[in-house]
Amino acid sequence: MRNLIIVLSVAVLMLAVGPAEADVIRLSEPVAATATSETYAAQAVELPDTPPISLAALMADAPALAGQEVVVTTRIARVCQKKGCFFIAQEGADSIRVSFKDYAFFVPTDSSGKKVTLVAELVETELTESQAAHYREDLGDGNVVPGRQFELVASAVQIPK
Repeated sequence: MRNLIIVLSVAVLMLAVGPAEADVIRLSEPVAATATSETYAAQAVELPDTPPISLAALMADAPALAGQEVVVTTRIARVCQKKGCFFIAQEGADSIRVSFKDYAFFVPTDSSGKKVTLVAELVETELTESQAAHYREDLGDGNVVPGRQFELVASAVQIPK
């Protein structure tokens, strides 16, 4: 009888924990992992020794930095819930969409709220209304508006565990 109670208790716990973990989508495996972080990229990379800048510093200097590779430390506000194929980085009033170079990797869909370091090219793009609507749908909400804007195209994203 005692064994039956233990088995039933474990089954109930698995049911309680299982659905939350099942909702997380991980379409890419990290190319590097340490005890404290995972790095997502198309291929194994080492983050440059360049000191990272904040999102606020990046946005303040965006026109001058367009077309350049930057190392940025920022917080993930929201992740595409369909695949993890992009995220919105946000610090205070500053926010920017982060996509992944050549659509070659994705981040886990439960990465929201984490402070990440990424290597990316800052590009200026024109977002159409249909693209903005698509991104809003993939985020499950969000204030994605069409128009001229900057985007980070990441070649690597380091996420703490």
